[in-house]
Amino acid sequence: MAKPLISSRVSRLAGSARIPGDKSISHRALMFGALAVGESTVTGLLEGDDVLRTASAMRALGAEVERLADGSWRLFGRGVGGLVEPADVLDMGNSGTGARLLMGLVAAHPFTTIFTGDASLRSRPMRRVSAPLERMGARFVGRDGGRLPMAVVGATQPLPITYELPVASAQVKSAILLAGLNTPGETTVIEREATRDHTELMLRNFGATVRTEAAEGGGFAITVTGYPELTGRPVVVPADPSSAAFPAVAALLVEGSEIRLPGVGTNPLRTGLYQTLLEMGADIYLDNARDQAGEPVADLVVRSSRLKGVDVPAERAPSMIDEYPILAVAAAFAEGTTTMRGLGELRVKESDRLAAMARGLAACGVAVEETQDTLIVHGTGRAPAGDATVTTHFDHRIAMSFLVMGMASARPVKVDDAEAIDTSFPGFAALMNGLGGKIEAVGE
Repeated sequence: MAKPLISSRVSRLAGSARIPGDKSISHRALMFGALAVGESTVTGLLEGDDVLRTASAMRALGAEVERLADGSWRLFGRGVGGLVEPADVLDMGNSGTGARLLMGLVAAHPFTTIFTGDASLRSRPMRRVSAPLERMGARFVGRDGGRLPMAVVGATQPLPITYELPVASAQVKSAILLAGLNTPGETTVIEREATRDHTELMLRNFGATVRTEAAEGGGFAITVTGYPELTGRPVVVPADPSSAAFPAVAALLVEGSEIRLPGVGTNPLRTGLYQTLLEMGADIYLDNARDQAGEPVADLVVRSSRLKGVDVPAERAPSMIDEYPILAVAAAFAEGTTTMRGLGELRVKESDRLAAMARGLAACGVAVEETQDTLIVHGTGRAPAGDATVTTHFDHRIAMSFLVMGMASARPVKVDDAEAIDTSFPGFAALMNGLGGKIEAVGE
């Protein structure tokens, strides 16, 4: 059943709020803990539906996965190559990350795994993952266009490969590296543009041999050595910088605001949005910078700011691919034009995010242009009209972006369905309201 929410203009946002754990790192912590020998503990795990689906999948693949009374998680892994054939279909819900990474994981195990998901996930293409994994010996049987439901018949004798990514994608890179763990020799992925490196950092933390070197012709070659002895580790999950983007942009847009977001991940391959916001004139300060389980974190202090339009280079897209929807909202309030290039990847996310943002902004009174891989937002330096109902296409980032817009636009903004928000940011409305927002169920 749809869950419509409406967001209204507020006078000020203030206070401190702990953002849920990083989704990318949460998925990987569960997977690598399941591959390690011995006990791993995970603190700060994002308990959204996407990550809980991964936890269920790891149980189905033979690992012991338990949530403790204090909110931490404990895993007893099976060792590399020790996963078992699941007795039932793995339903990954809305989680593209979980599905694609797990396809890589099981592709090098000699059994069959069947994946499915909700309507949104079943509409998303998986060919970009299955193509390189087929070269390693796995077979894939799915719907036309390489879509779920899909059976993955794992390789009995997996082959190491060297694969150059045709499109920058941390998910595809990670799927290949995960398959390489249970493959003899060295498996290498070449990326011309750097993508988030959580897989490499965490694999090293668990004891794998992973090299990152300059690639001939530019970019990087990431190589994993097969059959490592992964050892259980404690993992502290930083607050998710992609989720932190929503209250951060809200504070920038609502006059007189100042908020603190503690312990947010500041991995430089994830901070393209914040770099862009600073270029737009945002008042964002990193306080108490530190390292946490191999990942850099800091407290974000954000104050309201008058923003100006900028050109966002296409090469920045891999470091902020999930944040373009909320950047487009910020651009709608900025003075001048903001041009975002290299956004083709947005058309195959949970929804066609590029089209969804263009339609939603236009409905709220914002002048916007859309091409195949570019979004141009013409800001006026004033609050857009709002006064619209936006279709979210069951996309959590579209829903949250327009709820943020409603906090500073002239009139309220409604989203037709906010249910998907729980996949990545459970408690989003309550957290925003705790800072001074006004997000309500329709009819309240």
